[in-house]
Amino acid sequence: MKIIGIDPGIGICGFGVIEAVGVVGSNLRVLDFGAVTTKVDAPMPSRLLELYESLSEVFDETSPDVVAVEKLFFSKNITTGIAVAEARGVVLLVVEQKGLPVFEYTPNEIKKVLTGYGSATKTQMQEMVRIQLGLAKKPKPDDAADALAAAITCGYLYKTGETGGDYKFSNSKK
Repeated sequence: MKIIGIDPGIGICGFGVIEAVGVVGSNLRVLDFGAVTTKVDAPMPSRLLELYESLSEVFDETSPDVVAVEKLFFSKNITTGIAVAEARGVVLLVVEQKGLPVFEYTPNEIKKVLTGYGSATKTQMQEMVRIQLGLAKKPKPDDAADALAAAITCGYLYKTGETGGDYKFSNSKK
């Protein structure tokens, strides 16, 4: 099963594709990861369109079976939070158009699955992603590492027979 994790963002939207080999979640291997970036000086509608088109291409190229999306969390800058929420809406639109099941996880849920501790640091998370996927070094950019962490979370929760997070199942292929 191929799982694509998405860390929504308007300037940088991370993605990471893993494959669960054998019993789902037992052996995870990375297939691809990276980030979609948009032009900072472009108007918001143009950036959202650019994100939509780029993510649609990533989904077409990687053909995931399941999507894991990090839920929105912000506590300080509401302006940034609104832009990220708009980007997250684009992500969910692409997922719905592709007819894929989507699992949504809070940052704390992802941290707890990967480290056993809901308040793990970014450095600890990146190291756990590196270890879990057998990578020589931490994935870059940070947004891609966060997306891989969401995908790993989904893979492990599938293994245990739990969906975890909020589960939305509509026009799925399954």
